[in-house]
Amino acid sequence: MLEKHLIEHCSPTLASIKTANLFTCAYGDEAELEREVTDWNRQMRGKGIFLQVLRKKEGRALVYVCRFSRLEEDMQKPGTAEFLKQCGYEKAEPAAALDRLRRKLQSEDGFPHEIGLFLGYPLGDVVGFIVNAGRNYALTGYWKVYTNAGETARMFERYNRCRDVYERLWKQGRSVSQLTVAA
Repeated sequence: MLEKHLIEHCSPTLASIKTANLFTCAYGDEAELEREVTDWNRQMRGKGIFLQVLRKKEGRALVYVCRFSRLEEDMQKPGTAEFLKQCGYEKAEPAAALDRLRRKLQSEDGFPHEIGLFLGYPLGDVVGFIVNAGRNYALTGYWKVYTNAGETARMFERYNRCRDVYERLWKQGRSVSQLTVAA
């Protein structure tokens, strides 16, 4: 069930060029979903990939796929801990912050704006989105960009090429595990 989603939505993370990705998938059996996530975590642990269901609602699961080591680095960037504290996070330690994000997602219908930091978005773009209420962006793609539009446009192109290559190779028979870069 998750394999196709991992290729379509998480190739840049699997290739180690992006911190994390999110996708939503339908599920029929909650226990089967949990087993599959556990199995993927077992397979991907040695490559530095971690999967977590952040929210389940009406037969749909929001699945977070990340490189935990990159998330740790992102959380240490200047201004990130202070920003997360303003958003109700006690500390910018990845496991605790992810737990807080999961609780927020389960209690709210939308997405808290700080989720971008968990996906590797620059703090300036997350803050820009909030300040501008999602308007006045310089570029849109994987997220709305308010800073470094030229550099980010090149990054978006890398993500697109990566997804295209991974989809082609997967359709040719390569497994997700074979396509995942080791940490």
